Amino acid sequence: MSEFLPPRVAVCLAAYNGMRYLEEQLNTILTQINIVVTVFVSVDTSTDGTEAWIDAQAKHDSRLVILPHGQHFGGAAKNFYHLFREVNFSKYDFVSFADQDDVWFPDKLSHGIKQMSIHNAEAYSASVIAFWVDGREKLIDKSQPQREFDYLFEAAGPGCTYIFTNKAANLIKHTLNQFPELNDFVLHDWLSYAILRYNKYNWFIDPVPKMRYRQHEANQVGANVSFKGMVHRCRYVLSGHVFKSISILVNVLNISDIQFSSRTDSFKLALQARKLRRRSLDQLFAFILLLLYAIKGPNI
Repeated sequence: MSEFLPPRVAVCLAAYNGMRYLEEQLNTILTQINIVVTVFVSVDTSTDGTEAWIDAQAKHDSRLVILPHGQHFGGAAKNFYHLFREVNFSKYDFVSFADQDDVWFPDKLSHGIKQMSIHNAEAYSASVIAFWVDGREKLIDKSQPQREFDYLFEAAGPGCTYIFTNKAANLIKHTLNQFPELNDFVLHDWLSYAILRYNKYNWFIDPVPKMRYRQHEANQVGANVSFKGMVHRCRYVLSGHVFKSISILVNVLNISDIQFSSRTDSFKLALQARKLRRRSLDQLFAFILLLLYAIKGPNI
């Protein structure tokens, strides 16, 4: 009988002013069961001592690999793109994203990898349990059926749930290197989902949550469960930033079935709203927002 070798997982963690939560998050990563983990950390230039603290931890734990400090990314997405470009994944079976402030269940990675095997998937994401400082918790279900073009309009859930096979991770790396303009793409989780779905990689979205997704004032993108949050996102979409990102995807991926260069294109897309988002409510919002954009353009 051959000896079982646990999967080797490279966890890419982007940090910025992370001292409030980073120690707890890192501990939940390093204590994952039934896998061999290496955590690659990139710190956006911080003011709270994050660099010094993570350097000190790495001196005592060889599973921590710290990328050179001193770069200012200005957002999580560019930091994750930097990690994907710089880290050599050749020794690892799987690659995962990690935020600096969540709480992972001990079997988060091993459970996800098992589900990938069961569903013959090259990529994985999952639902999460959002939680707030006042004690509130809410299940955020991301497992609705995938649609033909949903990857052009949304991510597959929070990036902190993502796991990729080595092959899938290297395709993302190759695409980032091939198209430098993607360094300005608004969200790393959305971009990763788009690259792999467009290239026909099987992506499994798990209804089972294996992490607690912290909500606080510093979240770049939160759980979007309040009316205020929905209004904020609608305004952001209508500002034109999201449509610019969609246009970048259409051009870079050379998607002939979708045109998105005019208000007329926006109107035509509105009529295909059921193909663009997974949740029925989000399909309705997509229809309304695309129609408004087609009629009045950005900055409504």
